[in-house]
Amino acid sequence: MPCKPLTLGLTGGIGSGKSTVAQLLLARGAGLIDADAISRACTAAGGAAIPQIRAQFGDAFIGDDGAMARETMRQHVFAMPAAREQLQSIIHPLVGQQIAAEQQALTAAGRACIVFDIPLLVESAHWRKTLQRVLVIDCSAATQVQRVMARSGLDAAEVQRIIAAQASRERRLAAADMVLCNDGISLVDLAALVDQCASRFGL
Repeated sequence: MPCKPLTLGLTGGIGSGKSTVAQLLLARGAGLIDADAISRACTAAGGAAIPQIRAQFGDAFIGDDGAMARETMRQHVFAMPAAREQLQSIIHPLVGQQIAAEQQALTAAGRACIVFDIPLLVESAHWRKTLQRVLVIDCSAATQVQRVMARSGLDAAEVQRIIAAQASRERRLAAADMVLCNDGISLVDLAALVDQCASRFGL
């Protein structure tokens, strides 16, 4: 019978380096569950959510490629908040089922630590209660803007709007059991910080 692994929530604002830290932990032997990737897979062509989205919203919300028409849906839920709740009621149970299945498989495989990469961890009361530890990747808002502009081509105002829509930096830090500061350091330095943390997570 495999030992019960440590469940570690990983979160941070856009451009904080959260995904990089997730990959560094994965390289050190952690299991990784990417909630965002699971959600995207549900709404991709052939995804589990597509039949329900078509039934609830209509053919206009399914693209020619068979995936959810993201921009059409984004505009719709922005204009009609009730539509967001309808969409979430379709996607969230499917994501939850897949997360549970992946967690079971990683536990059976004997992983000492399972990292849950969850963008909205702080916003969701559910996640904080089910995770043993929360690791927050932190950096300044100015660094976030700089990084996201460099990688995505968005302008500063758009990045700032995205940051404003996420949980505040203060709220994330208040939810943390451990904070890793990823500001003004190199990737080599970041990897060294992850190494220091890893032993606390059984890695």
